[in-house]
Amino acid sequence: MANIISMAMTMPKRPTYNNNRFMFDKKTSNKLCFVACINGVATGLTKPFSTFQSRALQTCDDPIITDQRRSGNYAPPIWDFDFIQSLSSDCNKLGWLFLSLGWLFALREWCLKRVSGLMFQMEMMLDEEITVDQQLEFIDDLQRLGISYHFEDKIKHILNHIYDDQRFCFKKDLHSTALEFKILRQYGFSVPQDVFDCFKNDEGDFVASLGDDTKGLLQLYEASFMLTPGEKTLELAREFAAKFLQKKIDNDNREGNIGINDEYLSLLAGNALELPFHWRAQRPYARWFISVYEKRPYNMNLMVLELAKLDFNIVQATHQQELKHVSRCWKQTCLAEKLPFARNRVVESYLLTIGDLFQPEYGYSRIMGTKVNALVTIIDDMFDVYGTYEELQLFNNAIQRWDIEAMDKLPEYMQICFLALNNFVDEMAYHVLKEQGSFIIPHLRKSWANLCTTYLQEAKWYSMGYTPTMEEYISHAWVSISVPVMLCHAYFLVTNPIEKEAIDSLFKCDNIVQFSGTIARLANDLGTSPDEMERGDVPKSIQCYMNDTGASREEAQKYMKRLIYEMWKKMNEERVASDSPLSRNLIRVAVDFGRIALYVYEHGDGYGIQGPQTKTRISSLLFETIV
Repeated sequence: MANIISMAMTMPKRPTYNNNRFMFDKKTSNKLCFVACINGVATGLTKPFSTFQSRALQTCDDPIITDQRRSGNYAPPIWDFDFIQSLSSDCNKLGWLFLSLGWLFALREWCLKRVSGLMFQMEMMLDEEITVDQQLEFIDDLQRLGISYHFEDKIKHILNHIYDDQRFCFKKDLHSTALEFKILRQYGFSVPQDVFDCFKNDEGDFVASLGDDTKGLLQLYEASFMLTPGEKTLELAREFAAKFLQKKIDNDNREGNIGINDEYLSLLAGNALELPFHWRAQRPYARWFISVYEKRPYNMNLMVLELAKLDFNIVQATHQQELKHVSRCWKQTCLAEKLPFARNRVVESYLLTIGDLFQPEYGYSRIMGTKVNALVTIIDDMFDVYGTYEELQLFNNAIQRWDIEAMDKLPEYMQICFLALNNFVDEMAYHVLKEQGSFIIPHLRKSWANLCTTYLQEAKWYSMGYTPTMEEYISHAWVSISVPVMLCHAYFLVTNPIEKEAIDSLFKCDNIVQFSGTIARLANDLGTSPDEMERGDVPKSIQCYMNDTGASREEAQKYMKRLIYEMWKKMNEERVASDSPLSRNLIRVAVDFGRIALYVYEHGDGYGIQGPQTKTRISSLLFETIV
C-alpha cells in the first residue's frame, strides 16, 4: 500500500502561490489540499534558485584554506547529494510497468477515492452520537497519529460545544477530567486548574488511591504540562503522577511485582516520562505512535490506522521531493565545497522545518527555512571555529552595514559567505514583494545583523578566555541559537497580511521569541556541550552555572532541565495570549522550535554529530515508508 501511494506521486505539478503556500480554491478544505498532494504537488518549484548563486559561486573549485586554524572535525554528511537525488520507493522504480499496462491512472484514482473515503468516515465518526469522553479519546488518537490537522474545523466545533456546556466543571473520573482539561487547553480554551481539586484530600494532596488508575495517571501527567506560572495544583499533579507511573514501570521490570501489566499503557507511560506529549514535535511522535497504536489491544480502529499510514507516507513523499529540490539548490551554491570547515547538513537543516509545520501546504516555507538553517550553520561555524577574531570583526561590520563594497576587505571565504547570504535575502524578499507587495529586505538584514552581533560577542569571550555569568550568557545565547532569525523569516513565510505591529514585536524580543530561543539554547547545550568544549568554544550554560555556583556537572544539568520546564510554563501562557500581535501560525512555529530542539538534542548532538541513533531517527522520518 505504501509503495503504491509513493508511485502515484511521481509527476509533480506547479501550483500557484498565495503567501508562499500552495493555493487552492478558497472553498476547498484540508481534504482537497491532501488530495492535491496525492496528485503530485510537492514543492511546485521546478527551476533552480538562480539568485542564490553568484559570480563567486558558479564553479566548485578547490576549497579555500588560508592557514592553520581550529577545526570542528565534522564528518561529511551521511546522506550525500547522490543519495538524496536517488530517493525513490521500490514501486517508483517499477513505475514503467504500471505505465505500460495503463494502470497508473487507475491507481491514482483509487488512491484519491480511498483517502477521500477514509476522511469522510473520520468526519462521520466525529459527528456520531457518542459520549463526550469518547469524542475526546478519538481526538486524542487523531492528534497522536498526526492526522488531526485534516479535521481542525470539526474538532474546534466539537470543543466549542464542550466548553460552552461547561462540562469541565462537573466531577468525573480522573482520566476523563485530565483528558478534557488537556485537549481544551491545547486548543486555547481557558480551563481552571481547580477542576482537579475534587481529587485532593483535606491536606491538599492528591488522594493516594488514584495511584491504582494507570490511565488516569497518564492523562494527569500529560495534562500537567499545560500549566502556566503559578499553577501549584498542576505542579503537584505532575509530581504525583510521575512518582506513581515511574514506580509502576519499575515494577514491570521486576518479577513478582505489580506494575502496569498493559504493554500499550506501559509504552505510553515510558515515552511520556522521557518527554511529555506537549513538548514533542508532532511528526516524529506520530511516526512512533502509529506502530504503538497498531498493537493496541482495545479500541484500535483499522480505518484510522490506515489513514494514518497513508497520510504519513504521502506527506513523506512530498518531503522527499522538497528535499531533493533544496539539495540541488544547495549543490549549485558550492558552499559545501568552498567552505569545508563548516558542517554540511542539508538533511538535518530540512528536518528542523518539519516538527509541527509538516503539512503539505507549507512546502515553500520548508524549502526557504532549510536554506536559512544551512546558512546559519555555516556562519555559526565560521564564528565558532574557523574565523580569527579580527576577521570576524570585519565580517560583522560588513553585515551591520550590509555593504557589498565592504566585501573587498574580507578574506575570500567570507566574501563567498556574505554574497551567498545577500543573494538569499534578495531572493526571499523578491518573493514576498511579488506575493504581498511588502518590502522586507531591511527586516531580513536586521535579523542577520542581530545574530552576528551575538556571535561576535561570544567569539570575544572565547578569545579573552572569559567565562560569562549565567545571566550574561543567556542574554546572548537565546539569540545566538538562531531562533529569532528563523522566526523573522518564518513570519514572512506563514503570515498574510504582514503587519508592522507584529514585525516591531519580533524585533523588540517578544516574550514567546525569548522563551522559544531559551528552550532551544538549553536543549542544545545539554546535548552538545561536551563536544563543543573539547574542540574549543565559549563556555555554555552548564559551565557558566558551574562557575557561578560551584555546582557539579550533574547538578548544573538538572538546573538547566528545570529552566526548560519554567520556560515552557511561560510559553504556555504566551501561546494563548489574546493580545499578542503575532499571528497564530507564527506562534505555532515558535512553540515548534522549542519542540524540535528537544527532539534533535534529546540524546546528544543530533545535528552536528551524526551517530547511529541520529541516522535511524532521520531515516524513519524521511526515507522509510510505513508498511
